[in-house]
Amino acid sequence: MARGSSSFYRSHPPPPIPREGPQIDATTIISLLAVVVLLGGAYAASVRVLPATVTIKTRILFVWHLFDALIHFFFEGSFLYNCFFVSYSLPTSFSVTTRHHPRIRLLTPPDVYWLGAEDRLYGANYGTGPFSRLWQEYAKADKRWGGVDLTIVSLELLTVFIGAPLAIWICELLRREERKGVLKRWFWMCLLATGELYGGFMTFAPEWLTGSPNLDTSNWMYLWLYLTFFNMLWVVFPLWILWEAYKAMGSAMSQAEMVDLVNYLKKDD
Repeated sequence: MARGSSSFYRSHPPPPIPREGPQIDATTIISLLAVVVLLGGAYAASVRVLPATVTIKTRILFVWHLFDALIHFFFEGSFLYNCFFVSYSLPTSFSVTTRHHPRIRLLTPPDVYWLGAEDRLYGANYGTGPFSRLWQEYAKADKRWGGVDLTIVSLELLTVFIGAPLAIWICELLRREERKGVLKRWFWMCLLATGELYGGFMTFAPEWLTGSPNLDTSNWMYLWLYLTFFNMLWVVFPLWILWEAYKAMGSAMSQAEMVDLVNYLKKDD
């Protein structure tokens, strides 16, 4: 394998080496600061566009959904960009031996070629730009995000092109604060929250069912910050939203039933 790999790299430039190891460097810090900046921007937008008399619950819902949309647009959007436009070209003499070289990470099943291209490998691992390095950082904890995992990409297409615009629409409904639109807001929030929970389950269930071969939990930062904290945000908030929606819809139904009862009694009189 070593001899085949040597001839392979003499005839073709090697792919970029993905970022590995537990070291905290500039990419790590910038990536984490980017999350904080998006959260701060969502809060600043809430201060600017929401009335001063808005309830704390409404402000939290606005900030969460705007933060959700920004994360999806900028982070997951850049992940999809890497999957579709960042690639490494293989030589025509490419063989099964070199295909399993340590620098070449494939996350598609055998004999399945992303976008039908047998001579190219796609994903953040093969890029050197800032967004490629960002996903190489997260891929330290979950290798699937460094390449092209079919389940992940399919979910992120829905997240970026449906989930993010829906979150923006919810922010607009919250900004209007129309009393007659209360149930409408909760309906769309329920829809998005359910989608977020389903997406999280489908992201990690395949790993859990196969012994988590792509997850690295040996480092505290990977386990508790990257895998646990950042992913649990999209569990805790959607569950809270579903609970609040249940209470709001239950209250609205009770009021409607009370009005119907009063009208019925008036007819009897």
